[in-house]
Amino acid sequence: MEIHGASQRLACRAVGLSRTVHRYRPDTRRDDAVIAALQAVVERYPAYGFSKLFKVLRRQGCTWNHKRVYRIYCLLNLNKRRRGKRRLPSRHPEPLAVPAMANQCWSMDFMSDSLFCGRRFRTFNVVDDFNREALAIEVDLSLPSLRVIRVLERIAAWRSYPKKLRMDNGPEFISVALAGWAEDQGIELEFIKPGKPMQNSYVERFNRTYRDEILNMYVFNEFKQSDPLIPWHGTA
Repeated sequence: MEIHGASQRLACRAVGLSRTVHRYRPDTRRDDAVIAALQAVVERYPAYGFSKLFKVLRRQGCTWNHKRVYRIYCLLNLNKRRRGKRRLPSRHPEPLAVPAMANQCWSMDFMSDSLFCGRRFRTFNVVDDFNREALAIEVDLSLPSLRVIRVLERIAAWRSYPKKLRMDNGPEFISVALAGWAEDQGIELEFIKPGKPMQNSYVERFNRTYRDEILNMYVFNEFKQSDPLIPWHGTA
């Protein structure tokens, strides 16, 4: 049209292009609502991918087509997110000391071992720092944070709640569920520094005894074994 001075009708006919397509201008403002809703959902659920985010939008009553939402999802570069390193806040636990009475501070930690068949299991150990009493040894294949809370509630049913819990920075201990439960019960959570197990030495000392006298001494044929333990005569 500029070089040959042709009309729009003649130029579109020469290149095989519809005049409607040539005159089309996308209205980008109609995507503002999709962008706002998508960004709000991403901020609330930062670990979700597109499929889960789209289901959340549908539950909120949004009726946009999945192709349209995915186009905006890619334009916002939400499909190129990278999982960053876990950043822990600075840990400054109080020096390890023997409490004046029971239920002042409980220490807890995880251990792992395997059955005779090779299947791995975990144990959740809780110790009272006052007299090193083993309050609980919970054994299961998986022990998430909700299971940890259930064990602590079971202990508190006959001993009452402690004033403080000392632990490492495991994912079950730094979870939102455990933090919310501790806040509701007025319990202080004290985390040791990463790579400093000596700051939780009471339960670490118990773990050593438990491994030497139980886990390394006996072999278990099944997960819930009711018969007497079978001595292990091989190399632990």
